[in-house]
Amino acid sequence: MKDLISDIVKALVDQPDQVSVNEVEGGHTVVLELSVAKSDMGKVIGKRGRNALALRTILSAASGKVRKRYVLEIVE
Repeated sequence: MKDLISDIVKALVDQPDQVSVNEVEGGHTVVLELSVAKSDMGKVIGKRGRNALALRTILSAASGKVRKRYVLEIVE
């Protein structure tokens, strides 16, 4: 899942070398902390949060197979 989010976000931003995704596990929930360059933050979030919502929807759909709950947090 970490690679999936990383690949999608790298395609969206202008500075793909500054994209990092950290995975924090706890029980049945895994938190993915996404950090990008400050200039790319708006592109990741999108207008009215549409890109962030789309990323979370893709993550939710892909996590159904592994039977774990994934949460995406966008960190500054």
